Parts: sequence; C-alpha cells; structure tokens
Amino acid sequence: MPKYLKIEITKDGVYKISLNRPDIHNAFNDEMILEITDVFSKVDSRNDINLIVLTGEGRSFCAGADLNWMKSMIGYSEKENFEDSKKLAKMFSTINNCLKPILGVINGHALGGGVGLVSVCDYVMTHSKAKFGFTETRLGLVPAVISPYCINKIGESHARAWFLSGEMFSADMAQKMNLIHEVCELDSFEEKINSRIDTFLKAGPNAAIEAKKLIKNIFSLEKKQIEDYTCKAISERRVSKEGQEGMNALLEKRKPNWIKND
Repeated sequence: MPKYLKIEITKDGVYKISLNRPDIHNAFNDEMILEITDVFSKVDSRNDINLIVLTGEGRSFCAGADLNWMKSMIGYSEKENFEDSKKLAKMFSTINNCLKPILGVINGHALGGGVGLVSVCDYVMTHSKAKFGFTETRLGLVPAVISPYCINKIGESHARAWFLSGEMFSADMAQKMNLIHEVCELDSFEEKINSRIDTFLKAGPNAAIEAKKLIKNIFSLEKKQIEDYTCKAISERRVSKEGQEGMNALLEKRKPNWIKND
C-alpha cells in the first residue's frame, strides 16, 4: 500500500486517490512522486475503474514540493538535478497520458507543482476559498516541468501574467484562465462533487476512454488524416457492444446498462 496516498474504490468504479500528507499541505517528495506515478501507470489496465477522482486530505490540495526534500537537493549538481526532475516529469506525463477520465477535486490551495497536478486532470472543480499560484519564481526558480501542461490549459498570455510574478490568485481567476472548470461555494462543495461524479458515470466507460483518445489524436494528426481517422472512430463505436447498447437504450427509452444508480 502507498505510504503517502489514500486509495478508495466504490462499487460504481470510482477510484479516489487522495494525497495524504495533510500535516505539510500534501507537499510531495521523491517517494510520493514515485507512488503517484506507480498508481497512475496501472489504472488503464483495470476494468473495475470507470472514473478517477484526484484530491487531497486536509485543508490543502497540494503545496508543491516538500521543503525538506528541496533542502536535501541544495547540494545537488546540475546533472543530479536533471535526473531528479525527470522523475517529476514522468509523474506528470503518466497522469496526463492516463486514458481513464480524471476528475480533479481541488479541496484547498494548490501551489507550484500542485498546480501542475491540477492541469493534468480532465475536469477540475474547487471551492471559492481555494487559492492557486505558480510560486516558483518567489524561490528563485521557474515552473519548468509543469509548464507544458499548464500553458496548454491557460495559454501564453496567462502564463506570462502569472508565471513571472509568482503571485497567488483566486479560484474565480483560475476559472477565468481555464485552469478550473467549476467553482463551488464551500458549504455545497460535497454535494456538487457527488453530482459531478454521477454526471461522468452516465457516459459509457469505454466511450469515455475513446473520447479521451480522440482528443489527443486529433492534435497529433496531419490535417489530411483527420477525416479518415474520425470516420473510423465513430464506425468502430457504432458496432461496438457498448455503442449498440447505448443506441438500443435510446430507441427503447430506457437507461443503458452501465448506469447503475439512476
């Protein structure tokens, strides 16, 4: 069992991964990075998982790097720092390449590398009291490893505005820059989380995976390849077992068989 993660799974296939170092605001060290990488590297092969919920224990989501871990690296050479950063990069790429839908439930502040975790989730919700920040420059550093994922979400203009100063910003601003999809009031946060989980579970589990593949592939294909690829993708889904079930359910005015609690 992971030391720094709390893992739960429901009968509906909701796989909840909670960062579990609440005493230090769920900041990550080398062990936690390896645990997160390992957990996410295995989820795609599990048929009992339909949705991943990534959240944190306690009042914070993730404060980025553990200060004690950073202290141990002060004497590292540039080569040693490069090798260490590769492990962090692997964690983010493993989450980003995960085919299961990932719901980010940002239960509190997300800073530095914590914002990187936010940026590799598919749908992100938080409450109005949460704060965010690319705080690396205030330590004389830069948000380098997380930058491809964050800039993909917020764009160059917001990256320039917030990377350079390291200033913290509100949940509302995070939503305006497309880092966050949904901001809830704190007293209704749990209710909204459950409602959003139910929404994701209405999709066919395999269709959700294929939709995620579709999005990634569209941006990697040449323009002349896209039409054939998209036509093939929908043709395969129409004749699939799940696609047939979904279409028949619509015609028969019933719920498809993957919806258990509706």
